[in-house]
Amino acid sequence: MTMHPRPALPAQRGGGHDHSPACGGGGAARDWLERIRALPLPRPVRVMNVCGGHERTITLSGLRGALPEGIELIAGPGCPVCVCPEEDIHHALRLALDQGVILAAFGDLLRVPVNLPRGEPRSLLEARAAGADVRPVASPREAAAIARAHPDRQVVFLAAGFETTTAPVAAMLAAGGLPDNLSVLLAARRTWPAVAMLLDSGAPGFDALIAPGHVAAVMGAEEWRFVAEQHGLPVAVAGFTAEGILAALHAALAQIVGGRAALENAYAEVVRPRGNPVARRLLDAVLVTEAANWRGIGRIPASGFALPEAWAGLDARRRFPPPEDARRRAGEMPPGCACAEVMLGRVRPQACPLYGAACTPRTPVGPCMVSDEGACHIAWAGGIRRAA
Repeated sequence: MTMHPRPALPAQRGGGHDHSPACGGGGAARDWLERIRALPLPRPVRVMNVCGGHERTITLSGLRGALPEGIELIAGPGCPVCVCPEEDIHHALRLALDQGVILAAFGDLLRVPVNLPRGEPRSLLEARAAGADVRPVASPREAAAIARAHPDRQVVFLAAGFETTTAPVAAMLAAGGLPDNLSVLLAARRTWPAVAMLLDSGAPGFDALIAPGHVAAVMGAEEWRFVAEQHGLPVAVAGFTAEGILAALHAALAQIVGGRAALENAYAEVVRPRGNPVARRLLDAVLVTEAANWRGIGRIPASGFALPEAWAGLDARRRFPPPEDARRRAGEMPPGCACAEVMLGRVRPQACPLYGAACTPRTPVGPCMVSDEGACHIAWAGGIRRAA
């Protein structure tokens, strides 16, 4: 296991220009739309967002239809449930069914299907219906409370998420005093390495980036400066209202018009240049980073949080080694599912042949239709009911 530092933070720089709606002189969405329409864009532009919350606001507020022709908003790898390794969910499924543990997980994870034959429990929710003790939780401390309430049972907490939800896991571990019967199956991921992977591919598929506000609130706006300085693309940190996203979009598009690339912070009321110092210290003190698998995408360097040797006693993978996996398509998306292509911004959800047919929120085939932050689930909520 190796340590992988995040992009270096400039010692004397701030978090980019302040372009927040509050200081922009007219924060209403219609005002930002007028400013965007007035920009003399030299060419069609594709702008990627990497946050499920941003994608939900964009879709449900109808921003795509309100923007001028030639501006395309595309969703990127912004759903932690969607990229959670299939093999980790399968491991949790076997623990719940075969080992008799109490399996705790964030709610969306319970419905994600794994690649198993029909007739077998294929999700944690189906395992619970088959008699397994599977419990949804809203925080790591709920998992610890379950372990304290059942000292005679082993409790495994499947902890998937990005930096925002991983910081509370680190805080729980750092606080100590955890019951001996609790272990953590950590499937947490870092956001920026996925974007770096796309940019390093030589064909990222986007011309500017809207950076995730919640992640930046924890890790800092400066973490995204590499997009501009190493790859020459505009990047703006955005909030979660329609006007907040439009303010960030205007900031990025104005850079294209001006022929420049920089980091701008359109969420300055929440996001600081270096983020939340307490949360960052906890992540650095408790966890290490390593190359990690993203479901359907593959291994991305420096993208996974992991428990170091000092926390081996709490590592569910060591306490309950995963079963030898002879399944077909182990670790992959289901047959015909285009979730990976959707998460990489290469296709829209409705381009998947399963969308709206075999795959709906009631009968999800792939993880993008399960999670509230999945692009397919969001498109369905936005009224798109069939494949293109």
